[in-house]
Amino acid sequence: MIGIIGAMDVEIEAIRALIKDRRDVVISGIRFSEGTLKGVPCVVAVCGIGKVFAAMCAQTMILTWKPDFLLNIGVAGSLSTGLSVGSIAVASCVVQHDMDTSVLGDPVGLVSGINVIKFPADVDLSAKLAEAAIACNIPLETGVIVSGDQFIGDREKKEWLRSQFGAIACEMEGAAIGHVAFINNVPFAVLRAISDSYDTQAPQMDYESFKQMAAANSLRVLRVFLEK
Repeated sequence: MIGIIGAMDVEIEAIRALIKDRRDVVISGIRFSEGTLKGVPCVVAVCGIGKVFAAMCAQTMILTWKPDFLLNIGVAGSLSTGLSVGSIAVASCVVQHDMDTSVLGDPVGLVSGINVIKFPADVDLSAKLAEAAIACNIPLETGVIVSGDQFIGDREKKEWLRSQFGAIACEMEGAAIGHVAFINNVPFAVLRAISDSYDTQAPQMDYESFKQMAAANSLRVLRVFLEK
């Protein structure tokens, strides 16, 4: 059983449409769709934007369906000169960049209690996602993806995230899902389609238009991934 989580309808609706023998269940306002994709048992859901919604969705999915692993898909902003609009970022690990108890002497990003900064994505799953992106002829980079309850558009903030965590991309859910997966000892992976250039002075694609491209790229990679 695979658990697939996206933040927005546009990221999941095309996947949900492909599910065979689908059964929908609503829990805490989140619609979970269970069935098979390419013959593989799965459950998919749109969690909503932000870390709290993402964590709620991941925990509910784990407790209710007990997936073998979780896969988070969606869009992200580039923090790497090697990732342009339409590229794919695959997480080697995820960090909550807005966790900050540094005033107490902790490193920025440290999750107190478990004392973790970087939640490692599953190596095998991440490698298979990268292989799938290559098979789709989509440029990709693997590295640290950071999450926070902020939409990052400021060049100075992007540079800080890149310097502080060595991050290649930023978004708003992946690290919360990674945190929940880590606590529950469930493997996870994060796949993100890039929505903007690291160089904020470069021509930018309209975000609303890009969402459709992101959904298409994610679906292409996911289908190859499932076949593998």
